Amino acid sequence: MKAVLMTAPGNPEVLQLQEVSTPSIENDTEILVRIQAAGINPIDTKLRRRGTFYPDQMPAILGCDGAGIVEAVGSRVQRFHVGDEVYFCQGGLGGKQGNYAQWVVVDERFVAPKPSSLSFVAAAAAPLVLITAWEALCDRGRLQPGQKVLIHAGAGGVGHVAIQLAKLHGATVCTTVSSHEKAALVHQLGADLAINYKEQDFVQAALDWTGGEGVDLAFDTVGGETFAKTFAAVRVYGDLVTILEPDAQTNWKVARNRNLRISYELMLTPMLQGLVEAQQHQAEILNQCRQWFDEGKLKIHLNKIFLLEQAATAHQVLEAGSTMGKIVLVSGSE
Repeated sequence: MKAVLMTAPGNPEVLQLQEVSTPSIENDTEILVRIQAAGINPIDTKLRRRGTFYPDQMPAILGCDGAGIVEAVGSRVQRFHVGDEVYFCQGGLGGKQGNYAQWVVVDERFVAPKPSSLSFVAAAAAPLVLITAWEALCDRGRLQPGQKVLIHAGAGGVGHVAIQLAKLHGATVCTTVSSHEKAALVHQLGADLAINYKEQDFVQAALDWTGGEGVDLAFDTVGGETFAKTFAAVRVYGDLVTILEPDAQTNWKVARNRNLRISYELMLTPMLQGLVEAQQHQAEILNQCRQWFDEGKLKIHLNKIFLLEQAATAHQVLEAGSTMGKIVLVSGSE
């Protein structure tokens, strides 16, 4: 099969299209999937630059997100049959093979049926960001109906689905953006307030929006200075969830004085630590989102689509920043 191999850590040019052996089913709960499309996420570019989690297993095939067609099943597979369309977030961290390829083997327990209303391209863009947003808002942030939520970078990959998931869970949402174009997008997705952080102080805007109290829950997808500044935008005893590691120089005084509950969200943890139940929970998240996609309650915003052999170019586009929505590689018929 054709696959994009990461030959060494470095610039996008280390991603090379090569011919490799097609994987085969080794465990009786696995399925062989013919990949139609693979999503690209910031974790892919980070691993390419600095090296994977398994540096002794090189070259590596990146790509956590995939969507495709089941071509073969193990003897104990019960949920899927040959011909079924699926989507998932598995592999691509340097250990198990990722999805920048034409075929992949995945355990059926960690896979969900593809939303029938989505193309393979749109479905491949969805898993990692959906799981990240859901776990951050619901599992870490304990989101409740009627709460007010601040979501940073609402037009980004994670942010644009976080807005929709928060609304579906009954929240009122404000979000930060950097342009009028992005403001228009987040309003279309259901955001109640778009704060252009280049034109106004997002902390003051959030306080004004909440009558001076602050939001119940803030979701940080930016990190750095933005994370620390957000402390003041969250109400006393409120929640702040971040997907990034805080700077060592972070001043925690405001967070402490407001008795904030700070949580970390890394959706890769179940894969990295082999936590089966947690990976099954992530598949259940995708299954619930499948229903919302098919009911027209949830959307994926696609930014750009590249061919498999254009993986290096796709990485360059993502690293250039200011991307609205998601970037996808097409490896099959779409």
